[in-house]
Amino acid sequence: MEDNIQLNAHNKEEYPPMHTAEHIINGLMNKKYGCGRAFSAHIEKKKSKVDYHLDHELTQDELKAIEAEVNDVIKQDMEVWTEYAKKEDMAGRFDLTRLPDDASETVRIVHVGDYDECLCVGLHVGRTSEIGEFRISSGSWKEGVQRIVFRV
Repeated sequence: MEDNIQLNAHNKEEYPPMHTAEHIINGLMNKKYGCGRAFSAHIEKKKSKVDYHLDHELTQDELKAIEAEVNDVIKQDMEVWTEYAKKEDMAGRFDLTRLPDDASETVRIVHVGDYDECLCVGLHVGRTSEIGEFRISSGSWKEGVQRIVFRV
């Protein structure tokens, strides 16, 4: 089963540093604002965007603080590692509603040190220090949706 999960991960055209940075910003946004992980994301090598449901537009100071906090996590040189578990055992730990209908009974959990964990089949760096510098290019808010555009 693990081979199928790994095979699916390698079919995705992802840039591991950018994808791992997405995990860190998602963890931070949930911890800081209680908004959960991005409900929509578009991750590419040159720039990426994530969307969150928020009750207010983030100020420039808040965006700068998010950028600084993500960079602090990156500089901690945390190990990025995976764990496999039965989907049925993860129901209380993760939101399983976002899994595709044909998801296997074994799920892959990606950990960014002890900072973040989530279900994921994507490609990631081995350590956060491999991400490089995280920069927020822009932020916009419309009708309860905060978009953050970033680069690494």
